[in-house]
Order: sequence, then structure tokens, then C-alpha cells
Amino acid sequence: MSPPVAPPAWSRWLVPPAALSVHLSIGQAYAWSVFKPPLESSLNLSGTQSALPFQLAIVMLGLSAAFGGTLVERNGPRWAMTVALICFSSGFLISALGAETKQFWLIVLGYGFVGGIGLGIGYISPVSTLIKWFPDRPGMATGIAIMGFGGGALIASPWTAQMLKSFGSDNSGIAQTFLVLGLSYAVFMTLGVLLVRVPRTEGSQDPANAPGAPALTGVQVSANSAVRTPQFWCLWVVLCMNVTAGIGILEKAAPMITDFFADTSTPVTVSAAAGFVALLSAANMAGRIGWSSTSDLIGRKNIYRVYLGVGAVMYALIALFGDSSKPLFILCALVILSFYGGGFATVPAYLKDLFGTYQVGAIHGRLLTAWSLAGVLGPLIVNWIADHQKDAGKHGAALYDTSFLIMIGLLVIGFVANELVRPVNPRHHIPAQREAVDVERHQPESA
Repeated sequence: MSPPVAPPAWSRWLVPPAALSVHLSIGQAYAWSVFKPPLESSLNLSGTQSALPFQLAIVMLGLSAAFGGTLVERNGPRWAMTVALICFSSGFLISALGAETKQFWLIVLGYGFVGGIGLGIGYISPVSTLIKWFPDRPGMATGIAIMGFGGGALIASPWTAQMLKSFGSDNSGIAQTFLVLGLSYAVFMTLGVLLVRVPRTEGSQDPANAPGAPALTGVQVSANSAVRTPQFWCLWVVLCMNVTAGIGILEKAAPMITDFFADTSTPVTVSAAAGFVALLSAANMAGRIGWSSTSDLIGRKNIYRVYLGVGAVMYALIALFGDSSKPLFILCALVILSFYGGGFATVPAYLKDLFGTYQVGAIHGRLLTAWSLAGVLGPLIVNWIADHQKDAGKHGAALYDTSFLIMIGLLVIGFVANELVRPVNPRHHIPAQREAVDVERHQPESA
């Protein structure tokens, strides 16, 4: 399904809202925790079991983005957004059936597997198109869209909670909530499908070339060649370390802040912990547009130096002084989550700088396998160590000291990997660009 080529008067500023409609929808994934208590109660599940749909969804996000990235590049953003719409919405409908019949495996299949495919394809669907529309500000353009993924929970969380309150938190109420979400997101994502356009380029008059990219200039590397370069794997490590550090706090935010100040004269209430989670979501969202836009000014490598270097300092401050000052703890956590969101939003522009726009969507999809690993690794580190520290009789901030030291180490590894990134060797360029480089090398110097 090829998207229509933009008419001459088409404003490029209509494309980010199209991408945003998809990302705001699939950003519901960060609101999964709202479903955990009613599912555990109505289906008699443990906390580990109720997390399975979310964990599988994140794993499938990375895998489907990796394997579907080339198809997204080949078929264009409208095809990708349509596939995302069908899978994501169908996942809710299957989950509704599972809740109504008390078959938890259907919820895992629907939300985790089918919906997770929609997450992955939807996440990468607008990336290369936005970069082609905004070659002058790729960080800002991708940041606007990916901001929606970080902020989707700000809409979905209270909306879902209100529906569960209205419909009831039993299996029937959960089923109705899944059903409404699935149908509503289908309508909202359709707006993006209808609105998306590719830029008019030479050859746009030929419908066969409609999904094609503008005339390729500068470095251009195919997806298959990109994964053979050290630059790709350095960035894979960078993304994995940054995401692991951020998601470690995000997944356990409410109990973490409660534990930190449980032994103080001003313990954190349940409502205050929920407010802290909302603040983290806002920081996650703001970082995606703020830091990615900043990267257009100071460069991609420099902004990742900030994410990883300053992030390590923030973790050190929490570990050393976090339990003595709530403002310090909250400020450091907000900065870390803003870097978490900023890292996601900046990486497509970093890939564009290194590999060009030729197949940047497919390359981005393969890089997101780092997210699949980090989505398991971050929560596992924090939860496993906290559980063992608790068994050893420790409490409060002591539950997390070892986890934070590990996070600092991971961020240092990411920092070193970022320093190792260099321009891609011309032998990896697509033939036309490689020939152009060879010609340029053999041009005689002017006097």
C-alpha cells in the first residue's frame, strides 16, 4: 500500500501529527500497570504472571521492528501504519475475549504477541519518512513523533482507570475496557494512515516510485551492510545500556520511592508515589522532544555523552544521598528518565548521520532489538537484587545500592561505546555512493 505523494502545496508540518497519532496510541503500553491489580484479583494471578503480557509485548516490539524494518522501507509508511493498526487493535480484542472467558493465555497472546507486533511496526513506521521531510532537523522531527510513545500513558492511564471504575474491575469489566481501547485506538490510528504523505521528489509522477526516497546524497548504507559495521553494534550497546538504566527505575518507580523514604519521618504515601510515576512519564515525554531537538544543535555524539555521562552521575547521587533528600531523589530520577526518552528519540537521527536515509527505517528496526534485551535486563537487575537484599534483612535505600552501582557500570560501558563511533568506511556504502567517493578521491587537487 503506497502512500500518496504530497502535492506541491503540502505542508511538511502535517506529517508529524500523522506519526503522533500512531505513537500516542501504542504508547498505551506504558500504562499496562493499571491492568495488573484487577487482573491479579479476577484471574488469581501473581505479580510475575500479570507482567507477562507487557514483557512479551516489549520483546515482540524489538523483534518485529527488526524483522519488519525492511518491509516498512519497501512498502512505505501507510502500509506500516495500517499493519500496526490492525495488529495493535486486534490485540486488545483478543485480550477482551480472554478476559471475558477467564483465559489468561489469550490476553498474553493478544496483548503480548499480536499487539507487540503492532507496537514494533507502529514504532518504526514514520521514522524514515519524517527524516526525509526534515533533513535539516531530523532530531526534532523524530522527537515529536516518538514523544507520543512516551506520553501515551499520560492519556491511557487515567482513561483506563476510569473505565475500570465504571465497568468494574472483574473479568467482565476488564473485557469491556480492552474492547473500548481496541476500537478507540483503531479510529485514532486511522487518522495517521489517512494523513501520512511522502515528499515529492524527482520521479514522483511515476506511481511506482511513490514510496521512494529523495535523491540520495552523502553517505548511504543498506540495512544488510549496516549490521556488518562496528558503528551499528556500538550504537546497539549505547541504546541497550541507556534503556536498561532508565527502565530499571521506570518499572519499579512507585515501590522504589516508597522504600527509599520508608524509615524517614516523612514516608511516601501511595498517592504521592503514583504522582511520582506521572512525573517520570512527563519527563520521559519531554526528554524525547527536548533532548532530541538539542542534538540538532550540539550533535548526536555529544548528546549521548550527556545521556550516559550525566546519567551515571545522577545514579551516583541517588545512591549516595537519595534517601536523605526527596527533592534530590526526584530531580535525579526525572533527569535519568528524560535521558531514557531522549535516547529513544535521538537514535534515528544518529543512524541517519552514520548510514544515510536510504534504509534508515530498517536499520532502526534492527537496532531496537537492544530494547528487547534492555526491557528484560533492567527490571530483572533491580527486582532480583532488591528481593535478595530483602531476604538478607536489608530495607530502605539499601535494597537498591547494588543495582545502582551496576547501572553506573552499564552507563560507563555505553559511554565508551559511544566514543568508539566513527564515520562508516566507504566500502559499506551502496554502489552509487561508493563510486562517487572513489571518483572524488581521484580528482586532482586544484592549485
